[in-house]
Amino acid sequence: MFSRLSRKKMSSNMKNMPEEKIPQPSFRWGYAVFVLFLLMFLGFVSVVIISLFTDVDVESLSGNVALISIDGIIAGSESDYLFETVSTSTDVIELIEKADKNSNIKAIIFEINSPGGSPVASEEIANAVLRTNKTTVAWIRDIGTSGAYWVASSSDHIVASRASITGSVGVIASYLEFPGLLEEYNITYRRLVAGKYKDIGSPFKEMTSEEKAIFQQMLDELREYFVSEVAKNRNMNKKDVDRIANGLFYLGSQAKELGLIDELGSKDEVIRYIEARESIKAEVVEYEKEKGFFEVLSEVTAKQSFFVGKGLGSAFFDRKKGSQPYIST
Repeated sequence: MFSRLSRKKMSSNMKNMPEEKIPQPSFRWGYAVFVLFLLMFLGFVSVVIISLFTDVDVESLSGNVALISIDGIIAGSESDYLFETVSTSTDVIELIEKADKNSNIKAIIFEINSPGGSPVASEEIANAVLRTNKTTVAWIRDIGTSGAYWVASSSDHIVASRASITGSVGVIASYLEFPGLLEEYNITYRRLVAGKYKDIGSPFKEMTSEEKAIFQQMLDELREYFVSEVAKNRNMNKKDVDRIANGLFYLGSQAKELGLIDELGSKDEVIRYIEARESIKAEVVEYEKEKGFFEVLSEVTAKQSFFVGKGLGSAFFDRKKGSQPYIST
């Protein structure tokens, strides 16, 4: 009896209690979202830390065909170019050697989408491809020209789309000269050098005929070496390669007729070639550069900014710093 009266009294008191005194839940959706992101962040950090202290590679656990991308400009260092996609010879060679040491990997596919770049970096990658003990296939997608074609030529087999662009065997070192502009604005280039050719290629003065001849001789020698390497890699007559090594690019269909590639097609043709040659069912695993936590964060941040002034900035920063022209294949 007493308990019933007490409950009625308590119920009556609750009804008479002012609305503002009724306890409100302190939980808010904002806290839930914060906790969720915090857990995601901690999970990501944990994965990074574990990967740093373990010696297990994901690539070694699955797949029998390695896929290595050569995307963008081929260079010796990413610092050579700003705001451009770059494949450095150091990173690519590291992936090649990693795949070569993996006994599970039977073949390596090089997915190429590059206009070329540094002759030295291109040669370094091409030599690394030649050193492998695996079946190597170059798959040229949109573009695989100049130094990128040099790399492709060092593989066992080249597949390219009918509409892709390849070839462009040659060397370039063109640059801007503006001594007339300086003169127009009453600016003087005061030449102070210790060594006759120390400022050869300076944009602040007009190149002499002697200097031009020196540069042309260097470019001709580089081209000669480029042609020789392509001829050797492709088992072609050097004269045939020299005839088409005029710097002109070719569509995939034209490149096939000229002997620069082996087959027209896409990734499907690449896989079929590997399976037939190695008598395996191809399971492709992508090999890529391992990135640290802060590198991932910096890439995400970089992609969101710094593009407004790219047109102007690239004119000054895309090339190596210094007075000499930047030589590119």
